[in-house]
Amino acid sequence: MSELVLALIAGGVVGLALGALGGGGSVLAVPALIYLLGFTPAAATTAALLIVVATSLAALYGHARAGNVRWRTGALFAAAGLLPAAVAGALAGRLPQPLLTAAFAAVAAAAAVRMLRPARALPAGPQGARPTRAAGAGAGLGALTGLLGVGGGFLAVPALVTVLAFEMQAAIGTSLLVISANSLASLATRGATTAGVDWTVIAPFTGAAILGAWDGKRLATRISGSLLQRTFAVVLLAMAAFMLTDALT
Repeated sequence: MSELVLALIAGGVVGLALGALGGGGSVLAVPALIYLLGFTPAAATTAALLIVVATSLAALYGHARAGNVRWRTGALFAAAGLLPAAVAGALAGRLPQPLLTAAFAAVAAAAAVRMLRPARALPAGPQGARPTRAAGAGAGLGALTGLLGVGGGFLAVPALVTVLAFEMQAAIGTSLLVISANSLASLATRGATTAGVDWTVIAPFTGAAILGAWDGKRLATRISGSLLQRTFAVVLLAMAAFMLTDALT
């Protein structure tokens, strides 16, 4: 099967997950780039960041029109992650490839386990503690984005809900602002690896992801959200196990 066809299929699946679940689709982009399209882990994380930026900005536009983005709070949350994202992005290219793969597998597995656990409301904490907790969450998310090339929507949304007491739609919309800013900061430190990205693969992958996201939104209205989330989590666990085995062997 040609690279173009594989890129279109993989991009469509990633976009479908993003559109249906409001996050998590970018976690599929890195393994797809590595195992289907032959990218090295370092190149895959850079390419995934490019895909995340494009799809997040496209989705951000729609959420902004719907009034779901809290710009001031999102900008403050994102600001805490800019430096960690830049530092981690510069570090990623110098780490051993198996270590990057293993770290990504661990994060994917943690995200899958979290999705499978029953949802429960967490206390938002004292009002005065929220800025500190938000800054800590923003910094951690930035470092994760820079190092592993994941947008982090599966972490940003619950952080905004539990730390800042956002309602879900506002959390999803605002997380897209945070993800876009962190991804751009990380890309700024990856000049060399960005120059080496194969745009004949990334461009159709990104286009298919953006189109798939719209289909995912429609799918979410027809199928139970909990069923979609559990299915995605099982796929994520299987993928994490495969990547961890690959890194260790």
